Amino acid sequence: MSDQSKDPFDELMRRALHEEADRVEPSDALPEIRARAHAQRPSARRPWLLTAGVAAVGTAAAIGAFTVITGPDNTANDGDDVAGPGTTTTATGVPPTPPPSAMTAPPSPIPTEAPQSPTASDTDSAPAKTAGPTDRGVPEPFVRGALVPVYWLGQQVGAPKKSSARLYRTWSKVTGRPAEQAVRIMTTKQPNDPDYYSVWRGATVNTVTRSKGVVTVDFKHLPKSTLDSDLAKVATQQLVYTVQGALQDNRTPIQVTQAGRSVGKLFGHVDTATPWGRAQAAEVQALVWIDSPADNQLVEPKLTVQGVASAFEATVNYRATNLKTRETKESFTNAKEGQKFSPYSFQLTLSPGPWEISVYFLSAEDGRITDTDTKSVVVK
Repeated sequence: MSDQSKDPFDELMRRALHEEADRVEPSDALPEIRARAHAQRPSARRPWLLTAGVAAVGTAAAIGAFTVITGPDNTANDGDDVAGPGTTTTATGVPPTPPPSAMTAPPSPIPTEAPQSPTASDTDSAPAKTAGPTDRGVPEPFVRGALVPVYWLGQQVGAPKKSSARLYRTWSKVTGRPAEQAVRIMTTKQPNDPDYYSVWRGATVNTVTRSKGVVTVDFKHLPKSTLDSDLAKVATQQLVYTVQGALQDNRTPIQVTQAGRSVGKLFGHVDTATPWGRAQAAEVQALVWIDSPADNQLVEPKLTVQGVASAFEATVNYRATNLKTRETKESFTNAKEGQKFSPYSFQLTLSPGPWEISVYFLSAEDGRITDTDTKSVVVK
């Protein structure tokens, strides 16, 4: 093709993209490019621009072009999508990184110390927010279709206190700012599993920002209820684990404010004047849970059950009961490692109909059930 046949505008833009790629260092210029993208929307989308963006993927210029094409959007739309088989925690209990295809921004590094099945959807969209700094810090990056963990409370079976609760993790797919959307689900939605609940219902999240080594979760409204002191502790960790999991950062403490100010004691016991650190998983997290299948899921007769457990000698007991015929299958499997949060799995072959699948621990002292998680499924 001769030079006379080229579109002058196209040629000018191609040169501009090459010049941008030569000048920009992605690690420093990316925030500025994103800021420009959020500040304006293109009046028209040229097909050649999309092609150029794909061809130049991996360069700073292509990243900027893609940001302009997609544009800002704060609508939460997690639907009922969840992490499928294989989504478990690591042996140390750290939540895994969401699939790279679900992320539009580079994830934060995940420490290797200390660290959930379909979850409630969050289709209530929040008003669009500017992606610039606030007086409390910088908002988290915007993502599309990212899987984020949401933690819930569940009764600890076999505990000395009937009110004892532990954290159970589920997964939700969100579009928006991940930690903010995860908190919105935790505070406004019902988990699909009826055994799980949240004492944060009625709270209204405003923003999640990061500044000076602290993540600030600002609420328009906070819960007014007073809880047992032990339950209050686990409830605060429900927020900490959810926010840190969505941010893929389990070291940075969480500061809670209401309209930018601390609110004294939350749940009647927990001080909000100082940031909250992450409690050890063994102190607050459920010792065994099922990641897959999800509650009320329609499954094939040949079924793989997967989850996470911190089990004595790595032993995880399980039982499957047909709720109509009362047919029962029970046995045990082994987690990858004992005495630490580690993945486990086992296979079942079930007849058609409704089934209840339970995983649990047995006390070495008297054989009683000490911890459990249960899912109901329907076999095709």
